[in-house]
Amino acid sequence: MLDQIAIDEAVQALRPDFAVLLMTAEGLANGPSDGRTDDVTPADGVDGDHVEAWREAYRGFGVNPKRARPSVDALLRRGDLPEINRVVDAYNAISVRFELPIGGEDLDAYEGPARLVRATGDEPFDTVKNGEAVVEQPEPGEVIWRDDTGVTCRRWNWRQCTRTRITERTKNALFILERLEPYPMDRLVAAGEALAGTLTGVAPGAVIRTRLIEP
Repeated sequence: MLDQIAIDEAVQALRPDFAVLLMTAEGLANGPSDGRTDDVTPADGVDGDHVEAWREAYRGFGVNPKRARPSVDALLRRGDLPEINRVVDAYNAISVRFELPIGGEDLDAYEGPARLVRATGDEPFDTVKNGEAVVEQPEPGEVIWRDDTGVTCRRWNWRQCTRTRITERTKNALFILERLEPYPMDRLVAAGEALAGTLTGVAPGAVIRTRLIEP
């Protein structure tokens, strides 16, 4: 799976500085939130320039980042993190600690490999609106993560679909750690190591594999 994940040339042209650390964790033992990631604060050595870089990236494909905020921007503004389940809580905590967008997906819900592309506008996106399951489509040119079935995350890292979300039943997961300049590459790698350590703390038997795609 990791070797098949691809970044489309149109996305590379939009942000040549983009790098992503991909991680799979197989054999997870997820469960309800347990409070082990409470009181998370950003680590030293990272500043707000990276969040601003993501806002600028959103503007680059026509999205107002005040209306649809990059995931890390939204998390940092929350104060207390939401409690979802142990695995989601873990990667949200690392996202805040390193001020880095991180997505988590149920690997067994995927159809074909993940790829980062610019949308044509007809791809299905499974979500919830007003408490009801609905299918939406991205805007043409929008940056999306997708698989063979449809969109897995809209607006680069804004909102994940319901189809591949991590639940308490998730056993195998894909994590996507995304970086733009001026974020240091060694900090990206450190974030991955921290996430791997947190995941194996949640599930000691989990098998972790990574792949780094650099500019």
